[in-house]
Amino acid sequence: MDTRVFGRSGLKFSILGFGCGAVGGLMVRGDPRDQERTIASALDNGVNYFDTAVQYGNGESERNLGRILKKLRPANAFVGTKVRVPRSAFGRIGDFVTRSLEDSLRRLQMERVDIFHLHNEISIADEGEALCIKQVLGEVAPAFEKLKQRGLTRLLGITAIGDTKALHEAVDSRFFDSAQVCYNMLNFSAGIELPRDYPAQDYCKIFDHTRAAGVGVVGIRVLAGGALTGVEERHPIAGPPPLPIGSAMSYATDAARARRLLPLVKEGLVESLSEAATRFAISHSAMGTILVGIATPQQFEQALGAVQKGPLPKSVLDRVATLQQGFAGEMR
Repeated sequence: MDTRVFGRSGLKFSILGFGCGAVGGLMVRGDPRDQERTIASALDNGVNYFDTAVQYGNGESERNLGRILKKLRPANAFVGTKVRVPRSAFGRIGDFVTRSLEDSLRRLQMERVDIFHLHNEISIADEGEALCIKQVLGEVAPAFEKLKQRGLTRLLGITAIGDTKALHEAVDSRFFDSAQVCYNMLNFSAGIELPRDYPAQDYCKIFDHTRAAGVGVVGIRVLAGGALTGVEERHPIAGPPPLPIGSAMSYATDAARARRLLPLVKEGLVESLSEAATRFAISHSAMGTILVGIATPQQFEQALGAVQKGPLPKSVLDRVATLQQGFAGEMR
């Protein structure tokens, strides 16, 4: 398994991470034997970053990950978890994030995590469940720093969803060590300029900002919540089709656009659309590690096999770009 240096931290993360989220569902609703078997296989194949959150199954993902890692006792495993601050707690952000991490550590049966991410969207103005950038830098950041000083987390991060300008400001602050960034074949604007009138949120090459600030990147929504598998039918333990992030306004539209990328398979450039999506994500050098949601051990093996083939060659990336041009001008 190839590793990449994760931002300025100096830590080396496997390019394929292990997503413990609710969309795939393995670590939330899966059979405990499949959970353990898959994590053991991941560790044996060099995967060393495991990403979870209290929101995944109301703590079930953390409990299951903690149970398995305690049993397997890997010598080199990094764990990240997250906190989402509800609007009802906006007046006591420091207390809420502190309690959240302490509770997460109990579920994980750990004394410290390696990354603690803010899970809220980040906005310019105060709106809904998003935290405005002023709150993130003025209230979340100091609370996070205290947790780091207590030794409860090694690195601090954000989930880079929300207003593009606010996300750039959060990264440019150089306070955070990690950013979870949406990057896939339907919305590649984090690293590549979008065609004119392209139907997606423009993240305005946020990878340029993460590089400049030394912020490590965790690639999320690599398969666009499952749309980029090209198969609409979902595994029984997988979550329902999630709301898109940064791409179309509906999962159905994402899935329809994904099927228009199938010439990559028909022309023999890749074996499957999910392989193309996985290899596309690791093709950008700013990517530190990627997360692929999984429901079964077999899905993990497929992701592993795709990553082991390496980044897509330039000729295939050029073909992808040609197909993506076909989305320009459409309604989001």
